[in-house]
Amino acid sequence: MRCPFCHNADSRVIDSREADEGATTRRRRSCPQCGRRFTTVEEAVLAVVKRSGVSEPFNRSKVVAGVRRACQGRPVDEDQLQLLAQQVEDAVRATGAAEVPSNEVGLAILRPLRELDEVAYLRFASVYRAFTSLEDFEKEITELRARHLSGGTPPLPGMQDSPPLVRRRSPAPRQAAADAGPAGT
Repeated sequence: MRCPFCHNADSRVIDSREADEGATTRRRRSCPQCGRRFTTVEEAVLAVVKRSGVSEPFNRSKVVAGVRRACQGRPVDEDQLQLLAQQVEDAVRATGAAEVPSNEVGLAILRPLRELDEVAYLRFASVYRAFTSLEDFEKEITELRARHLSGGTPPLPGMQDSPPLVRRRSPAPRQAAADAGPAGT
């Protein structure tokens, strides 16, 4: 590692520690020529390979922007979006690959988004999986319901398997106008 002070091409590592839950490595270094010390932070570059074959660095803000569109009008706040983006990045990094296809990033988004908000999940999935018919939506909703029945996340209102019970109140007894008698008597 080149010394930032005297530009000597050699340096010695004094201490090395993991930071940011293992995502980065901080190294304390010493330059043998000038004797000054400095710290370097190393992070593995994660690249996303698009369908066109172009490779670009993973960008967490792109994940947040895409999910934000799916969550428009839903009760999802910015902190939840940031946490989801972190989960996506962690899942993609856990593959151990330096380059991941963009479709793997999409799959990594679908899993935590389904847990966060099912309506947003359906919106995102409809674009990501290119739904072309009502049957595509019905199939996805059926799978969501099956997850609820198998002990997955509890169903959201409006996602019950059986029609809701409708309670009807019995009508209040009405008095006929003739029974009321003349006004004031």
